Amino acid sequence: MILLDGKATADAIKKEIAHEVAQLKLAGRKTPHLAAILVGTDGASETYVGSKVKTCNEIGFHSSLFRFSPTVSEAELLDKIRHINLDPEIDGLIVQSPLPEHISFHKVTETISPAKDVDGFNPVNSGRLMQNIPCFIAATPKGIITLLDRYNIETAGKSCVVIGRSNIVGMPMSILLARNAYPGNCTVTICHSKTKHLKEHTLAADIIIAALGKPGFLKGSLVKEGAVVIDVGITRIPDSTRKSGFRLKGDVDFDDVAPKCSYITPVPGGVGPMTIIGLLQNTLLASKKEIQF
Repeated sequence: MILLDGKATADAIKKEIAHEVAQLKLAGRKTPHLAAILVGTDGASETYVGSKVKTCNEIGFHSSLFRFSPTVSEAELLDKIRHINLDPEIDGLIVQSPLPEHISFHKVTETISPAKDVDGFNPVNSGRLMQNIPCFIAATPKGIITLLDRYNIETAGKSCVVIGRSNIVGMPMSILLARNAYPGNCTVTICHSKTKHLKEHTLAADIIIAALGKPGFLKGSLVKEGAVVIDVGITRIPDSTRKSGFRLKGDVDFDDVAPKCSYITPVPGGVGPMTIIGLLQNTLLASKKEIQF
């Protein structure tokens, strides 16, 4: 079993991006600028956004953080997004989820300019992904594809099961793995809460992407020998032995599944760091105007 070390891979790619940013600055080119909007004071959201801002500083990006109270109106938030859309200094914009119930996630993603949608959630980018037109790919699937590539994992002709059908991970992941490219050329099955006989699908899979948000869901009995398992889940589990009061757990029962795998991602330190890499890669592309809309 080989551990797919997302943290080490992300650290290596960050150095590559930092070098490119330094070269852009030497050439008098624009410094990439990522903006983030944070609504409320959710602890996990604070951590995620803080990590993104810190990483931007490490690699030479500019970053801006706009904070709003949880009572901000939807109209006010959308107005701020439109203002950022028109700001030539800002290349990429993310709005951290979850959002308060009175704010529509879909309205937010539709309002973000496709050219600054470095999270890859705007319907324009989703549609272009479907048609294999250059676009900003959702950050988590992009990070997973990059991780498979860096470890030279063979995907062509492989059977892949994606557990979860969200527009953020499951659906774009299935498209990327099925496309005629590397990594890709898989035969992809999407499983979800209404799938019958899940075990029959997963036991036939060479690659499993677990992205359903249920801690420890995927057991060893659902995985065949030699499978590649990618754990997208990350849930805070109460743990009184930790200073933080919680620990992070993925959708995969790691101890049960790992002995059967050829490759597997840990939680934490697997997909999480690669998601940030996907975001940074998209922001760099946006800054260089390499994707035209």
